[in-house]
Parts: sequence; structure tokens; C-alpha cells
Amino acid sequence: MRNRRINLFFVIIISVLTLILIFLPTGFENPSILESTFREKAIVLKVDNADLQTHAVVTTGSQKLLMQIQSGSFKGDTVSGYNILMGQKKIDKVFEKGDEVFVVLKINKSGDQIISARADDYYRIHIELILFGLFALFLIAFAGLTGFKALLSFVFTALAIWKVLIPLFLKGYSPVPVALVILFITTGVIILLISGFSRKGLVAVCGSLAGIALTSFLALLFGDWFRVPGTIMDFSETLLYSGFTQLKLTDIFLSGIFISAAGAVMDVAMDIAAAQNELIEKKPGMGVRELMLSGFNIAYPVIGTMTTTLLFAYSGGFIFIFMAFMAKGTPIDTIFNTNYIAGEVLNTLVGSFGLVLVAPATAIIGGYVYTRKP
Repeated sequence: MRNRRINLFFVIIISVLTLILIFLPTGFENPSILESTFREKAIVLKVDNADLQTHAVVTTGSQKLLMQIQSGSFKGDTVSGYNILMGQKKIDKVFEKGDEVFVVLKINKSGDQIISARADDYYRIHIELILFGLFALFLIAFAGLTGFKALLSFVFTALAIWKVLIPLFLKGYSPVPVALVILFITTGVIILLISGFSRKGLVAVCGSLAGIALTSFLALLFGDWFRVPGTIMDFSETLLYSGFTQLKLTDIFLSGIFISAAGAVMDVAMDIAAAQNELIEKKPGMGVRELMLSGFNIAYPVIGTMTTTLLFAYSGGFIFIFMAFMAKGTPIDTIFNTNYIAGEVLNTLVGSFGLVLVAPATAIIGGYVYTRKP
């Protein structure tokens, strides 16, 4: 009964902290942009492609669009706008009649007249909200209270990354310590929300933190040897050109390695902690050594499948670059010696190594914690 009250109190605290994070400013808001522009949903009524030029697979120029605003104070108004194509397929869009678009409206000082309208992208926010709503609905429907707590931990972690981790990185704080502190806090919150304040939760938290610490050590050690610059990350140079020259891009890249692996590390730690907890409940007389060995036996098949988890998770991100190298007939040693591929190798192997290390660490911790008298 006492543990139930403690767990309920913890859920309330995390719920309050989540609400605080929602309204917490990042420090990088730009009031002048918010005052002079509106971002609304619009539907394309008419398209004029007369100014577009196509060269092979590249299209440049601009589209003239007639759009009807679907949201905000200008809802229902019809406005003429434009869409500029830069010849970069990953950012260019060619809109057609009937498309729902995310339009940026520049307004006058009095805020009652549209000066210009630019179709920025396809409108996706409503689909994203629907997807998140379905995810939340199925999670709670399937797992009940545990599903709600899992959803709460999901939102809390997302906000901690967006409202705390990223702003601290942008302000020039040392990325590795910041990332470790955020990971330690979110790991504790996630596991304790799900498992409660219990020996199982303690073992899972300690095992996860040990795995994250070992993964971060390996990331820093091998990152120094690999000599992979942080500029291999998308948009890293954009930040430098935007005036954020104080950023430690390589340290941010290395922090990303153990941030990416943290979720899988928690999975392994929780699996082993839960299994050992079940064993000790069924056979209370187990000793430290016996429970440790049982933990190792449980860990073997978990490690066997989890070692490829991160390979599958990351492989989707570099399929196209491998295709490009293969299409050119690039030798395999040249491929794996390039900055980008070396960075992916470091990311995948260090993360997988962390999964291997967390299993015995959790089994050892569980052997001591579960066999101690309450």
C-alpha cells in the first residue's frame, strides 16, 4: 500500500514536470518572426508552372499559386502566393491543385492584411497528430495504467530533449556531461514510472545507467581514434554558418551515439531485471551466485538478438549512400574509410557493444540486490 502511494505520487510529480516543460521557453524563440508572420494551413486552388524549368531530373524556378487559407484569423481568404524551387530535390516541392500546404503569411504592421504568401511545404501537422493519437490510444487500450505511464514517460523524454538538451547544446554547454545527465534523469523516470519503486526498478535503473556509462566511455574512446568530425551530421555546417561557431560538433556527434543506444540499453536491463525478479519470487532461497548465473543464461539469447537491433535501426539511414558508392563501383575499403560511413560504423558498433555490456552488468547487480534481505 505504501509503495502504491509512492508510485502514484511519482506519477503526479512527473505529470507536473511534463506540464512545466511544455510551457518552458527554450530561449531561442524569435518574437519578431511571430509578430510579422503567420503560419497557416491552406489548400491550393490553382497552379501556374510557366516559370518552371526542368533540366534532366532537376526542376528550378517558381510556381505561382492561388490558395485558400484554412486556419487562423485569415481563414476563408483567397491569396496569391509562390513556391520557389532551388534545384535541390530533398527540399523542393512541386504543388498541384488540391494539395494541402503549410503557408507562411507575411502581414502588415496592423496585422489585418497579407503582404505575401509562400507555400513552405505540404501540411502534415494534422496527420502527425492523428498518428500520435492512435499511438496513445492503442498504448493505453492495450496496457491500461502501465500504458498511460509509458505514454507519460514518452512525452516527458521528448520534452526533455527538445526543451532542455537541445537548448543547452546550442548555448555551448559541454555536450557529453549534458547528455549524460539528461539520459540518467530520463532513464530513471522511464523505468521507475513503469516498474515503480521496487527492487526490479532499482536493478533496471542501475543496470541501464551502467550500460549508458560504458557506452559513453566507448564512444569517447573510439571516437578519438576514429577521428570522425561532427560535421558529418546533417545541418551541422548550417549551424556554424548561422553564427553558432562555439558548438562542439564532434562532442555532439559522440553524445548522439550513446543517446541513440540508451533505449535499447534500457530494454535489455529491464528484461534481465524482470526475469531475475520472477525467479527470486518463485524460488526465494536462491543465492547470489545462482541468481547471477541465471541472469547470464537469460542474457545470452537477449544479447543474441539485440546485437543486430541497432544495425537494423540505423541501416535505413545509410542505404542510399551505400547504393551511391556501389553504383560507382567504389572499392569496399574506400567506402568504409570515408568519414560518413566510419561514423555510422562507430555509431552502430559502439551502441551494440553497450548492449552486450549492460547484460552482465544488470545480472551482477540483480544477483546482489535481489538476494539481500528487505
